[in-house]
Amino acid sequence: MQSAVQDVVESEPDGPARPSGLADGVYHGLLAEIAGGLYAENQKLPSENDLATRYKVSRPVVRAALDRLRRENVIVSRQGAGSFVRQQARAPALGYAPVESIADIQRCYEFRLTIEPEAARYAALRRNAAALDRIGAALDLMTTATRQQQHRDDADFAFHLAIAEASNNHYYGASLQALQSHIAVGMKIHGLALLGPNSGLQGVLDEHRAIFASIRDGDAEAARDRMHRHICSSRDRLFEGRLLDLSL
Repeated sequence: MQSAVQDVVESEPDGPARPSGLADGVYHGLLAEIAGGLYAENQKLPSENDLATRYKVSRPVVRAALDRLRRENVIVSRQGAGSFVRQQARAPALGYAPVESIADIQRCYEFRLTIEPEAARYAALRRNAAALDRIGAALDLMTTATRQQQHRDDADFAFHLAIAEASNNHYYGASLQALQSHIAVGMKIHGLALLGPNSGLQGVLDEHRAIFASIRDGDAEAARDRMHRHICSSRDRLFEGRLLDLSL
């Protein structure tokens, strides 16, 4: 599978993705799900085999991701029983009301537009090799899914979370983690809208590639603008250009 960096630079030949990058992608996917409450405190995670199948990676890659989660005290292993979420692993609630309507989905997009473009700008200014690997690993998962005509909302969220974390401002990452379940609603519906005979998956992947390229190249203004356009485009595709009047 071609790596995210290689996919952006078309002149480079195909090659296998870096195992460490793949492990980062699994790590961020699981971390986002744990922070968002998909796996409750003290709940057992899927087996290594199940995770390898789900993420389409090898068991050693999954094991490396789980090792990192253990080192960071997010999960704990119980001999003969598997891996479990630690009690303190869940992100503290920030008081966001749950998504209960289409209007709430639009509000979530509005709020994302106030934080994610700036997070992308700072990510371009402050990124390092490890941060680029994490963003690229999520992009690799999205690339594979697109080639299979699938949408991976977990990889999509991992991409956005990795950018927030690359800003080296923990408030961006904490905000996205707290919003994970809210953002997931829009991402799932948006993903369904991209499927079908006139698939828009490739166009959305290209939007993510452009954001990654701007961050990789240190172009802060382009990173901010491309993230802003991407979120607006996702919102408009979901709402088919007919936004609700939220003043009512």
